[in-house]
Amino acid sequence: MPHFLDIIIGTFTMRPYVFAFFGAFLLACVPHIGWRRTAAFTLAGYLIAFSSEWLSINTGFPYGWYYYIDTTSSRELWIAGVPFFDSLSYVFLAYCSYATALFIISPLKAWRWNVVTLETRSIRRSFSALLLGSFLQTFLDIVIDPVALQGKRWFLGQIYGYRDAGIHFGVPLSNYGGWLLTSFCLLAAFQLIDARRLDDAPKGVVNLPFRSLLGPILYLSVLLFNIAMMLVIGERFMALCAALMFTLPVLIVLVLALRRTNRYSKDELGGHLRDYPWSPAGSVSQKGQ
Repeated sequence: MPHFLDIIIGTFTMRPYVFAFFGAFLLACVPHIGWRRTAAFTLAGYLIAFSSEWLSINTGFPYGWYYYIDTTSSRELWIAGVPFFDSLSYVFLAYCSYATALFIISPLKAWRWNVVTLETRSIRRSFSALLLGSFLQTFLDIVIDPVALQGKRWFLGQIYGYRDAGIHFGVPLSNYGGWLLTSFCLLAAFQLIDARRLDDAPKGVVNLPFRSLLGPILYLSVLLFNIAMMLVIGERFMALCAALMFTLPVLIVLVLALRRTNRYSKDELGGHLRDYPWSPAGSVSQKGQ
Protein backbone atom coordinates (compact mmCIF):
# COMPACT_ATOMS: atom_id res chain seq x y z
CA MET A 1 0.00 0.00 0.00
CA PRO A 2 2.70 2.62 0.78
CA HIS A 3 4.34 1.87 -2.59
CA PHE A 4 1.00 2.29 -4.38
CA LEU A 5 0.49 5.65 -2.66
CA ASP A 6 3.97 6.68 -3.77
CA ILE A 7 3.01 5.84 -7.36
CA ILE A 8 -0.22 7.84 -7.12
CA ILE A 9 1.64 10.83 -5.70
CA GLY A 10 4.36 10.44 -8.32
CA THR A 11 1.77 10.42 -11.10
CA PHE A 12 0.81 13.95 -10.11
CA THR A 13 4.21 15.32 -9.13
CA MET A 14 6.03 14.01 -12.20
CA ARG A 15 3.43 15.42 -14.63
CA PRO A 16 2.12 18.65 -13.06
CA TYR A 17 1.66 20.29 -16.47
CA VAL A 18 -0.66 17.47 -17.61
CA PHE A 19 -2.86 17.83 -14.54
CA ALA A 20 -2.79 21.63 -14.86
CA PHE A 21 -4.23 21.24 -18.36
CA PHE A 22 -6.69 18.67 -17.03
CA GLY A 23 -7.78 21.12 -14.33
CA ALA A 24 -8.30 23.77 -17.00
CA PHE A 25 -10.39 21.23 -18.92
CA LEU A 26 -12.63 20.73 -15.86
CA LEU A 27 -12.93 24.50 -15.41
CA ALA A 28 -14.13 24.81 -19.02
CA CYS A 29 -16.16 21.63 -19.46
CA VAL A 30 -18.14 21.44 -16.21
CA PRO A 31 -19.72 24.91 -16.61
CA HIS A 32 -20.45 23.95 -20.23
CA ILE A 33 -22.16 20.56 -19.88
CA GLY A 34 -22.27 19.78 -16.13
CA TRP A 35 -20.49 17.40 -13.75
CA ARG A 36 -22.14 14.15 -14.80
CA ARG A 37 -21.54 14.54 -18.50
CA THR A 38 -17.99 15.73 -17.89
CA ALA A 39 -17.31 12.69 -15.71
CA ALA A 40 -18.89 10.37 -18.28
CA PHE A 41 -16.81 11.84 -21.09
CA THR A 42 -13.62 11.70 -19.01
CA LEU A 43 -14.14 7.99 -18.40
CA ALA A 44 -15.25 7.19 -21.96
CA GLY A 45 -12.49 9.34 -23.46
CA TYR A 46 -9.82 7.73 -21.32
CA LEU A 47 -10.99 4.22 -22.26
CA ILE A 48 -11.05 5.06 -25.98
CA ALA A 49 -7.59 6.64 -25.81
CA PHE A 50 -6.13 3.81 -23.74
CA SER A 51 -7.59 1.20 -26.09
CA SER A 52 -6.12 2.95 -29.12
CA GLU A 53 -2.67 3.10 -27.50
CA TRP A 54 -2.75 -0.47 -26.23
CA LEU A 55 -3.81 -1.69 -29.68
CA SER A 56 -1.08 0.25 -31.43
CA ILE A 57 1.80 -0.94 -29.23
CA ASN A 58 0.56 -4.52 -29.66
CA THR A 59 -0.77 -4.58 -33.24
CA GLY A 60 0.49 -1.43 -34.97
CA PHE A 61 -3.05 -0.06 -35.39
CA PRO A 62 -4.12 2.77 -35.47
CA TYR A 63 -0.94 4.86 -35.02
CA GLY A 64 1.60 2.49 -36.50
CA TRP A 65 4.20 0.53 -34.56
CA TYR A 66 5.57 2.37 -31.56
CA TYR A 67 6.64 1.37 -28.07
CA TYR A 68 6.73 2.80 -24.58
CA ILE A 69 10.01 2.83 -22.68
CA ASP A 70 9.31 1.69 -19.15
CA THR A 71 11.62 3.82 -17.05
CA THR A 72 9.05 5.39 -14.70
CA SER A 73 6.51 2.66 -13.83
CA SER A 74 8.03 2.44 -10.34
CA ARG A 75 7.32 6.16 -9.84
CA GLU A 76 4.07 6.86 -11.71
CA LEU A 77 0.97 4.94 -12.77
CA TRP A 78 1.18 2.73 -15.84
CA ILE A 79 -1.67 0.46 -17.01
CA ALA A 80 -0.91 -2.55 -19.24
CA GLY A 81 2.22 -0.92 -20.59
CA VAL A 82 0.69 2.54 -21.18
CA PRO A 83 1.42 5.58 -18.95
CA PHE A 84 -1.78 6.78 -17.29
CA PHE A 85 -1.11 10.47 -17.97
CA ASP A 86 -0.71 9.87 -21.71
CA SER A 87 -4.19 8.46 -22.28
CA LEU A 88 -5.68 11.05 -19.90
CA SER A 89 -4.29 13.86 -22.03
CA TYR A 90 -6.51 12.81 -24.95
CA VAL A 91 -9.54 13.85 -22.90
CA PHE A 92 -8.66 17.53 -22.54
CA LEU A 93 -7.22 17.67 -26.06
CA ALA A 94 -10.51 16.35 -27.45
CA TYR A 95 -12.67 18.75 -25.45
CA CYS A 96 -10.70 21.89 -26.24
CA SER A 97 -10.67 20.92 -29.93
CA TYR A 98 -14.44 20.38 -29.90
CA ALA A 99 -15.05 23.65 -28.01
CA THR A 100 -12.88 25.46 -30.55
CA ALA A 101 -14.90 23.91 -33.37
CA LEU A 102 -18.11 25.16 -31.73
CA PHE A 103 -16.58 28.64 -31.44
CA ILE A 104 -15.77 28.60 -35.15
CA ILE A 105 -19.14 27.24 -36.29
CA SER A 106 -21.58 29.03 -33.99
CA PRO A 107 -22.91 32.59 -34.16
CA LEU A 108 -21.41 34.83 -31.46
CA LYS A 109 -23.10 37.22 -29.06
CA ALA A 110 -20.90 39.64 -27.15
CA TRP A 111 -21.48 42.37 -24.62
CA ARG A 112 -19.29 44.22 -22.18
CA TRP A 113 -18.37 41.36 -19.85
CA ASN A 114 -19.08 38.24 -21.85
CA VAL A 115 -18.98 36.35 -25.14
CA VAL A 116 -21.37 33.48 -25.79
CA THR A 117 -21.39 30.98 -28.64
CA LEU A 118 -25.01 30.67 -29.72
CA GLU A 119 -24.69 26.94 -30.13
CA THR A 120 -27.75 24.75 -30.48
CA ARG A 121 -28.28 21.03 -30.00
CA SER A 122 -28.16 20.73 -33.78
CA ILE A 123 -24.76 22.46 -33.92
CA ARG A 124 -23.36 20.43 -31.03
CA ARG A 125 -24.44 17.17 -32.65
CA SER A 126 -23.50 18.17 -36.19
CA PHE A 127 -21.07 16.32 -38.40
CA SER A 128 -19.37 19.66 -39.02
CA ALA A 129 -18.45 20.00 -35.33
CA LEU A 130 -17.36 16.37 -35.24
CA LEU A 131 -15.16 16.59 -38.34
CA LEU A 132 -13.67 20.01 -37.60
CA GLY A 133 -12.97 19.08 -33.97
CA SER A 134 -11.27 15.85 -35.09
CA PHE A 135 -8.96 17.74 -37.44
CA LEU A 136 -8.25 20.40 -34.82
CA GLN A 137 -7.15 17.71 -32.37
CA THR A 138 -5.04 15.99 -35.00
CA PHE A 139 -3.34 19.26 -35.90
CA LEU A 140 -2.48 19.74 -32.24
CA ASP A 141 -0.75 16.39 -32.28
CA ILE A 142 1.24 17.42 -35.36
CA VAL A 143 2.84 19.93 -32.98
CA ILE A 144 2.85 17.76 -29.84
CA ASP A 145 4.33 14.51 -31.12
CA PRO A 146 7.60 15.80 -32.62
CA VAL A 147 8.60 17.57 -29.39
CA ALA A 148 7.32 14.71 -27.21
CA LEU A 149 9.56 12.38 -29.18
CA GLN A 150 12.45 14.54 -27.93
CA GLY A 151 11.32 14.06 -24.33
CA LYS A 152 14.81 13.08 -23.10
CA ARG A 153 15.84 16.70 -23.76
CA TRP A 154 13.21 18.20 -21.43
CA PHE A 155 11.26 17.22 -18.33
CA LEU A 156 8.86 14.84 -20.14
CA GLY A 157 11.59 12.20 -20.37
CA GLN A 158 12.05 9.66 -23.16
CA ILE A 159 8.90 7.61 -22.68
CA TYR A 160 8.33 6.24 -26.18
CA GLY A 161 9.75 5.70 -29.64
CA TYR A 162 8.76 4.47 -33.11
CA ARG A 163 9.93 1.20 -34.61
CA ASP A 164 10.78 3.04 -37.82
CA ALA A 165 11.60 6.75 -37.87
CA GLY A 166 9.03 8.79 -39.77
CA ILE A 167 9.45 11.68 -42.18
CA HIS A 168 8.00 14.38 -39.91
CA PHE A 169 10.76 15.04 -37.37
CA GLY A 170 10.91 11.31 -36.76
CA VAL A 171 7.14 10.83 -36.51
CA PRO A 172 5.53 8.54 -39.15
CA LEU A 173 2.49 9.82 -41.02
CA SER A 174 0.53 6.78 -39.85
CA ASN A 175 0.54 8.34 -36.38
CA TYR A 176 -1.50 11.30 -37.59
CA GLY A 177 -3.95 9.04 -39.39
CA GLY A 178 -4.42 7.20 -36.11
CA TRP A 179 -4.97 10.46 -34.27
CA LEU A 180 -7.63 11.53 -36.74
CA LEU A 181 -9.49 8.24 -36.29
CA THR A 182 -9.18 8.29 -32.50
CA SER A 183 -10.19 11.95 -32.32
CA PHE A 184 -13.26 11.14 -34.40
CA CYS A 185 -14.21 8.38 -31.95
CA LEU A 186 -13.58 10.61 -28.92
CA LEU A 187 -15.75 13.44 -30.19
CA ALA A 188 -18.46 11.07 -31.39
CA ALA A 189 -18.56 9.73 -27.83
CA PHE A 190 -18.79 13.30 -26.51
CA GLN A 191 -21.71 14.03 -28.82
CA LEU A 192 -23.52 10.88 -27.71
CA ILE A 193 -23.00 11.71 -24.03
CA ASP A 194 -24.24 15.26 -24.63
CA ALA A 195 -27.17 14.25 -26.84
CA ARG A 196 -30.01 13.94 -24.32
CA ARG A 197 -32.17 17.05 -24.12
CA LEU A 198 -32.60 18.59 -20.65
CA ASP A 199 -35.23 21.05 -19.45
CA ASP A 200 -33.09 22.34 -16.60
CA ALA A 201 -29.42 23.22 -16.44
CA PRO A 202 -27.26 20.19 -15.51
CA LYS A 203 -25.60 20.35 -12.11
CA GLY A 204 -22.34 22.22 -12.36
CA VAL A 205 -23.35 24.42 -15.28
CA VAL A 206 -22.36 27.97 -14.36
CA ASN A 207 -22.51 31.13 -16.43
CA LEU A 208 -18.87 32.08 -15.98
CA PRO A 209 -17.79 35.25 -17.76
CA PHE A 210 -16.26 34.39 -21.14
CA ARG A 211 -16.94 30.68 -20.56
CA SER A 212 -17.22 30.12 -24.31
CA LEU A 213 -13.61 31.24 -24.73
CA LEU A 214 -12.16 28.81 -22.18
CA GLY A 215 -11.98 25.86 -24.58
CA PRO A 216 -10.25 27.82 -27.37
CA ILE A 217 -7.89 29.37 -24.80
CA LEU A 218 -6.99 25.89 -23.54
CA TYR A 219 -6.38 24.81 -27.15
CA LEU A 220 -4.00 27.73 -27.74
CA SER A 221 -2.32 27.14 -24.36
CA VAL A 222 -1.45 23.55 -25.28
CA LEU A 223 -0.16 24.75 -28.64
CA LEU A 224 2.01 27.50 -27.14
CA PHE A 225 3.32 25.21 -24.39
CA ASN A 226 4.63 22.73 -26.94
CA ILE A 227 6.14 25.43 -29.17
CA ALA A 228 7.84 26.85 -26.06
CA MET A 229 9.33 23.41 -25.30
CA MET A 230 10.68 23.27 -28.86
CA LEU A 231 12.46 26.56 -28.28
CA VAL A 232 13.74 25.46 -24.87
CA ILE A 233 15.48 22.42 -26.38
CA GLY A 234 16.81 24.45 -29.30
CA GLU A 235 14.55 23.04 -32.03
CA ARG A 236 13.99 26.39 -33.73
CA PHE A 237 13.08 24.99 -37.14
CA MET A 238 10.54 22.66 -35.56
CA ALA A 239 9.05 25.60 -33.64
CA LEU A 240 8.97 27.72 -36.80
CA CYS A 241 7.13 25.00 -38.72
CA ALA A 242 4.58 24.66 -35.91
CA ALA A 243 4.05 28.41 -35.64
CA LEU A 244 3.69 28.87 -39.40
CA MET A 245 1.25 25.97 -39.62
CA PHE A 246 -1.11 27.70 -37.17
CA THR A 247 -0.57 31.38 -37.93
CA LEU A 248 -2.93 31.66 -40.89
CA PRO A 249 -5.74 29.49 -39.41
CA VAL A 250 -5.65 31.45 -36.13
CA LEU A 251 -5.78 34.78 -37.99
CA ILE A 252 -8.68 33.57 -40.15
CA VAL A 253 -10.63 32.42 -37.09
CA LEU A 254 -10.02 35.73 -35.27
CA VAL A 255 -10.99 37.88 -38.25
CA LEU A 256 -14.13 35.85 -38.97
CA ALA A 257 -15.07 35.87 -35.27
CA LEU A 258 -14.85 39.67 -35.18
CA ARG A 259 -16.96 39.93 -38.33
CA ARG A 260 -19.58 37.46 -37.00
CA THR A 261 -19.94 38.89 -33.50
CA ASN A 262 -23.46 40.24 -32.84
CA ARG A 263 -24.53 39.57 -36.43
CA TYR A 264 -26.79 36.66 -35.55
CA SER A 265 -30.43 36.42 -36.57
CA LYS A 266 -33.42 36.27 -34.24
CA ASP A 267 -33.91 32.66 -35.25
CA GLU A 268 -30.31 31.80 -34.29
CA LEU A 269 -30.67 33.44 -30.88
CA GLY A 270 -34.10 31.86 -30.41
CA GLY A 271 -32.79 28.41 -31.29
CA HIS A 272 -29.96 28.78 -28.80
CA LEU A 273 -32.28 29.87 -25.98
CA ARG A 274 -34.82 27.20 -26.81
CA ASP A 275 -32.18 24.48 -26.41
CA TYR A 276 -30.26 26.13 -23.54
CA PRO A 277 -32.67 28.44 -21.69
CA TRP A 278 -30.14 28.86 -18.87
CA SER A 279 -27.71 30.64 -21.21
CA PRO A 280 -26.61 34.14 -20.08
CA ALA A 281 -27.54 35.34 -23.58
CA GLY A 282 -31.19 35.10 -22.49
CA SER A 283 -30.96 37.49 -19.58
CA VAL A 284 -29.08 40.03 -21.68
CA SER A 285 -31.68 39.77 -24.46
CA GLN A 286 -34.51 40.40 -21.98
CA LYS A 287 -32.76 43.48 -20.59
CA GLY A 288 -32.34 44.79 -24.10
CA GLN A 289 -36.06 44.49 -24.90
